[in-house]
Amino acid sequence: MKLPGANEFRKALECDTAALLDSVVDAAEARGLAVYAVGGPVRDLVLGREINDVDLLVETGDAVALATLAAPPDARVTPHDRFGTVQLQAGSASIDISGVRRETYAHVGALPQVEPGSLEDDLARRDFTVNALALPLSSHAKREHSGIVDLADGLADLAGGDLRILHPRSFHDDPTRVLRAARLGPRLGLSLTRGSRTALRDALRDGAFGRVSGDRLRRELVKVFEDAQRGLDPSKALRLLSNWHVLGALEPGLDLPRAAVVPLRRLGRAIASPPWRSGRWRSWVSGLNVWLAPASPALRRRTLQRFSVRGEAARAISGFPKASGSWMNALRRARGRGAIDAALAPLSEEELYSLYSLAEPKLRRRMARFAVEDRMRRVPLSGEDLLAIGLEGPALGRVLNRVRIAYLDGALQNRDDALALAREIARQRGAPKPKAAARPRRR
Repeated sequence: MKLPGANEFRKALECDTAALLDSVVDAAEARGLAVYAVGGPVRDLVLGREINDVDLLVETGDAVALATLAAPPDARVTPHDRFGTVQLQAGSASIDISGVRRETYAHVGALPQVEPGSLEDDLARRDFTVNALALPLSSHAKREHSGIVDLADGLADLAGGDLRILHPRSFHDDPTRVLRAARLGPRLGLSLTRGSRTALRDALRDGAFGRVSGDRLRRELVKVFEDAQRGLDPSKALRLLSNWHVLGALEPGLDLPRAAVVPLRRLGRAIASPPWRSGRWRSWVSGLNVWLAPASPALRRRTLQRFSVRGEAARAISGFPKASGSWMNALRRARGRGAIDAALAPLSEEELYSLYSLAEPKLRRRMARFAVEDRMRRVPLSGEDLLAIGLEGPALGRVLNRVRIAYLDGALQNRDDALALAREIARQRGAPKPKAAARPRRR
């Protein structure tokens, strides 16, 4: 089988990213540097999958200097000195560049200590063989290697559907690699090899996961739900982690409840293909809402602490099970679009997606219609209009809500109808007599 090369790699990228890549390769050619695409992008190219991220290695030379030389006028160069990497961004395009490195670990679960190395060192420090692939892009790199550099038989593992670590202590060095295995396996159709599972059991036996910080674990869990955009079913990743006894090692008693499986699958589909247009929202908050809803309050609280989920997010996830029951009952009782709007309008986008994932089909249809059609509709009067007729304080908000319900139900057609209803509600509540609507001044 003929393997893809640099030309196929460039063609697989979006136009803006391909143009930025050309700038980097041109700068490398001018300096005589060996530049490679490395890791996931090469793997996805071989599999014929969409390439979402571009990671480059510069074998000779400084990554920051190369990025600075390649940067178009509107680009931003962001070095990450801790890991010897730099991000080059221009508009919507983004490329990560690093020098070749070797890694050592001070203790189990520690962040790596990075120092300069060779191409072979850099590929050997990768998490799985299928990510230990490098594709030469510049002329100097192509003179050193005629095709994909594969020192660990990653291409054979891709063909065989195997996900294999590079050495037996890999999960000891970085236990979060197993969370990546739980994501990559289902998404790419790969299975963890027998030897890799043995290495995982050894890491569990030696308590490796207890040394990993909550921040690192949370960042990996965030990717479980973000990867739904790339086709991952979050329930499959969590099921693997549960079957491998990783969840229980992270927090005693933690697993994947059967009641959460279908809602998590539904959430994954909603993340991949949203049922309504949304702004930026935290899919991982919705994921934890759904996953931890069947758990006991004590386990939910301990899990959030273990994953270093704090502040507003922790409060929302802790309170979601009780609140979701109230929201679901209100939605079931709602008669008319106005009542549905009143029930759902206070929810955040994360809560709305969580509730959608748990709801039965009829309620999901109601929620989608609310999100698509009703929540952006504006009633034909404002709070200022109500102030002008003498309403104020809490009564103003109550009247405005009543008017909105009537408007969404079709009982009101225009501003005059809305003002008439507002006056009638105020009169029934014994509010001060509304003022007559002020006439507009003539110019």
